[in-house]
Amino acid sequence: MTFFEEVYLGNTILTWLLALGVSVLTFFFLVLLKRVLGRRLHVLAKSTSTDLDDLVVDLLKQTKVLVLLVIALFIGSLVLALSDRTTGLVARVTTLTLLLQAGIWASAILVYLISRSVRQRLADDPATATTITAMGFLGKLALWSVILLLALENLGFDITALVAGLGVGGIAVALAVQNILGDLFASLSIVLDKPFVIGDFIIVEGLLGTVEHVGLKTTRVRSLSGEQLVFSNNDLLNSRIRNYKRMFERRVVFSIGVTYQTPHEKLKRIGSMIRDIISAEADTRFDRAHFQAYGDSSLNFEIVYYVLKADYNLYMDIQERINLELYRRFEEEGIEFAYPTRTLYVQSQSAEEPAS
Repeated sequence: MTFFEEVYLGNTILTWLLALGVSVLTFFFLVLLKRVLGRRLHVLAKSTSTDLDDLVVDLLKQTKVLVLLVIALFIGSLVLALSDRTTGLVARVTTLTLLLQAGIWASAILVYLISRSVRQRLADDPATATTITAMGFLGKLALWSVILLLALENLGFDITALVAGLGVGGIAVALAVQNILGDLFASLSIVLDKPFVIGDFIIVEGLLGTVEHVGLKTTRVRSLSGEQLVFSNNDLLNSRIRNYKRMFERRVVFSIGVTYQTPHEKLKRIGSMIRDIISAEADTRFDRAHFQAYGDSSLNFEIVYYVLKADYNLYMDIQERINLELYRRFEEEGIEFAYPTRTLYVQSQSAEEPAS
């Protein structure tokens, strides 16, 4: 009997070497195939406008070398005469590896679909984009839950009993992490009810900024001064939120005061003068202008009008033009703006009159 004819574990040395050779050749072929396809598809993807080929390139990159090695070893094992127990073990390991790789591929496809949907909808409908992002996380969670259950079933576990046990254990875990779960459900509430979405300008208890990200536990807001504000989702929904992005028009109230020396006829014309100035502005709707009250040192007027767009800079531009025109008209009419003054009346006393 020659060296190659000696038997180990039910197979000759020649058979073992043949199985090893098949495994090595298969592994190098799969690695080479992955690299060649990856390079060619990468070049092709640069010359096309569609992003589907980019997805294929990404899927090839997500293919793990360990998975290729396990496949090669499985193919090599087909040459050997193995016991039923060993064959079952090899099949289980291979199945688990393929399940893991399938989960990685499915997760990459899900990320691709989510990112494409968010890019397409973010400009037109930020609310939908926020919903898609949150649903994407839930989709990935469901995907890996299924992969885990399939893997456990492949290992011989009773999934029915496991799910029942997880249900009882889940109650205990929920009690232990109720604050985290509260933020999670608050996140779902934000996504579904949409009190605000990414890009909205909001004010929460005196803190204001633009919504940058709605996460599972926190929402991040970029303030006007540049820093990032982080709110707990649960606390955020328990607060009063002012969403300025959804403002259709802006109500403006301001007051002016004129001196007590203003003649009655000019005082009567101030309301109509203000109405004409505001009505001449585009994107405004005049509401009222009234002689409101007698102040300590002024006759006070209250003016209300609406800016028909929510843009704050537009409002400030309109208010500035109104103020300048009002100043010019008052200057022409000889009407003086009031400012805090105090008049002292001094009564002189003659020398003959005794002091009281």
